[in-house]
Amino acid sequence: MILDLFRLDGKVAVITGAGRGIGAASAVALAECGADVVIASRTQSDLDTVAGLVAATGRRALTIAGDLTDLDVVRSLATVAKDEFGRLDVVVNNVGGTIPLPFFDTSPEYFEEAFHFNVTTAHALNLAAVPLMLEQGSGSIINISSAMGRLAGRGYLAYGTAKAALSHYTRLLSKDLAPKIMVNAIAAGSTATSAVEIVTSTPELKSMMEGLTPLHRIADAEEIAAGVIYLASPAGAYLTGKVLEIDGGTDIPSLDFSLPDL
Repeated sequence: MILDLFRLDGKVAVITGAGRGIGAASAVALAECGADVVIASRTQSDLDTVAGLVAATGRRALTIAGDLTDLDVVRSLATVAKDEFGRLDVVVNNVGGTIPLPFFDTSPEYFEEAFHFNVTTAHALNLAAVPLMLEQGSGSIINISSAMGRLAGRGYLAYGTAKAALSHYTRLLSKDLAPKIMVNAIAAGSTATSAVEIVTSTPELKSMMEGLTPLHRIADAEEIAAGVIYLASPAGAYLTGKVLEIDGGTDIPSLDFSLPDL
């Protein structure tokens, strides 16, 4: 059965930024496909909600509440997975994001923070996870990037540059870790998460986002999670170094901040 290729029975996954949105949807989807999960985010109550959904699938979830900009916290997630579940097979580097700003408001410090949050944290977790994956001879790393890593628009300087770096990091890392560990990314388009609630709760802005997306709607987090399952499971075992674009056909930014000329 082709659907059997999407099973992850007996596997263990670590998902960052898993309290809400894409991370939460990915954690539940991985559990539905048979994996136990380590889920991390800043807010314990959010994690408890996701853990409850995981438990309802019959799988186990271990919650880690902490500051995921702290590299020691991020590194520890791999060890926790090994100690609690005995192995580590899948890493989903979902934590990230950066608030758009005009050029003169994008300080070098802000720029570095964006890179740290979106790229360095992923690298820290991957460094800790890869030795554990090699113990069983295989693994899958999935980096959640963004369509803004390849599109150009005003206000996205820090965010877009960081996500472009994460996408190319994916390609480079895949060469270092082949053939045993697959490394891929998802370039997500506008997705209904808490990060865009301030936009989607405003009818005019929501209409703009939908209108600038060829499919004329915003993605559900579960649609991005479906891509995670594909890349994490045997179904995607012949992909590495690829950036899967799940963006509704977007070829321009779906939100125009109407920033004036300098």
